[in-house]
Amino acid sequence: MDVRVFDKSKLPSRHVSVGPARAPHRSYYYAMGMTARQIAQPFVGVASCWNEAAPCNISLMRQAQAVKKGVASANGTPREFCTISVTDGIAMGHQGMKSSLASRECIADSVELTMRGHCYDALVGLAGCDKSLPGMMMAMVRLNVPSIFIYGGSIMPGVFKGKPVTVQDVFEAVGKHSVGAMSDEDLKELEEVACPSSGSCGAQFTANTMATVAEAIGLALPYSCGAPAPYDMRDSFCYTAGEMVMELIARNIRPRDIVTRKALENAATVVAASGGSTNGALHLPAIAHECGIDFDLFAVAEIFKKTPYIADLKPGGKYVAKDMFEVGGIPLLMKTLLDHGYLHGDCMTVTGRTIAENLASVKWNDEQDVVRAANKPLSPNGGVVGLQGNLAPEGAIVKIAGMTTEQLTFTGPARCFDREEDAFAAVTNRDYKVGDVLVIRYEGPKGGPGMREMLATTAALYGQGMGDKVALITDGRFSGATRGFCVGHVGPEAAVGGPIALIRDGDIIELDAVTGKLACRLSDAELESRRKAWTPRKTDYASGALWKYAQTVGSAKGGAVTHPGGAAETHCYADI
Repeated sequence: MDVRVFDKSKLPSRHVSVGPARAPHRSYYYAMGMTARQIAQPFVGVASCWNEAAPCNISLMRQAQAVKKGVASANGTPREFCTISVTDGIAMGHQGMKSSLASRECIADSVELTMRGHCYDALVGLAGCDKSLPGMMMAMVRLNVPSIFIYGGSIMPGVFKGKPVTVQDVFEAVGKHSVGAMSDEDLKELEEVACPSSGSCGAQFTANTMATVAEAIGLALPYSCGAPAPYDMRDSFCYTAGEMVMELIARNIRPRDIVTRKALENAATVVAASGGSTNGALHLPAIAHECGIDFDLFAVAEIFKKTPYIADLKPGGKYVAKDMFEVGGIPLLMKTLLDHGYLHGDCMTVTGRTIAENLASVKWNDEQDVVRAANKPLSPNGGVVGLQGNLAPEGAIVKIAGMTTEQLTFTGPARCFDREEDAFAAVTNRDYKVGDVLVIRYEGPKGGPGMREMLATTAALYGQGMGDKVALITDGRFSGATRGFCVGHVGPEAAVGGPIALIRDGDIIELDAVTGKLACRLSDAELESRRKAWTPRKTDYASGALWKYAQTVGSAKGGAVTHPGGAAETHCYADI
């Protein structure tokens, strides 16, 4: 990069580093060993979700050091800070999962507050686990300072009895163990070998789905989100990101120049094409909301409906993220989508070039079967589809990647549970019938509070061999590792009197992923009668962070956001 001299007169950091009145502020910088030259340079926040909670985040501090070297090499002054991250794999299946989605807002808010409080001019954000990725991207578009996103990378697959495994296999093994199909010894061996390195869950679960989104939406450097966490090349991507963010400052290229309506459509396309997590339909509206763009669940579902499913990735397919990276990475996936008219090639990215320009030199790889050509898909419709009907007026979402045509419709009697623990107990005890539609409600954003994922329950069903013999619907969420006819994000949620709150055991529920239908065989008059008799359910979260979250969170349709968003702004931080 050419040596640049930056004029701070229009950068936020002038408020803490320029002029006689800022002598006290500069004294703090000198206390930290900074030089006059460093104080005079642009300040770049290097925000990391590093912690020791899980392997997803454990390598982020090392990668942040490479980012800082890149920033410094391009005449910037990096200022590192950390925010939180709640790791779903450990939070799963108990009350801790209520903290997961709320952590997305906490991450975005804490990055915003740190950036605002110290007047940093740009942001490089590193994230590893599910909610930390959208949380970091939400902060970028909210602040609208030049920004680059870095994914910490995926975990390597484990090996059990000669076969590759992921944490999904461990969750499903719990179900096998509960019916005597796996021994204590095998379960112990599996849990010890399934996760052999640092990095996020290796298949196309939520973390890798949102990492794919980061490249497609233009906030991450090409190829950077595919390299597994243990690969040394990650440091090169991080160093380059540090250099490139300085170029973005010089050219005044900001996140909202990148995250446009077209870019959001590109992001939704790669979610569907890769058989990604249903959580993509929650996080994309939230990112759009920060920009003031109306891009809700229905807008996402429209993209899903017309996108071919082309990446043969777990949990519906055969391969993991490492495999896709080694045959061409996310750019290979995007290239075939672009060539066949499924992507907008004119969208700007953090390289300073468009999607089409970034992909111009990408060659199709015929020597692999991880990613199919977009005109020869695994199925013509996306791996994720939207549903709607009298049971979900505000929509719902289901992941169909890996399901057969015969599995795309399901009709059966409701079996209702008012919290996940009760459903999991029923599954563990085999207290359900073939053909049932398990209904887990009061697990939405407000009702949970926190919109828990249901992987423990769905994985147990699969482990028992019942994954395709029952269906499950919830106003909560599903992990990207969930498979089977599992419908999430049903809205309005039960806590606000949505139709899912009015269902009773035995009511017949119809699910159709072909026509996009989620309905119950009840008349409008019957539903209205039940609504008049319904009373809100009390929660035992009457104080603290989850209480606060429940007071402000909106519906899943709009991304479960907690503030008015970009459309209500009267000023933008980047222009203070």
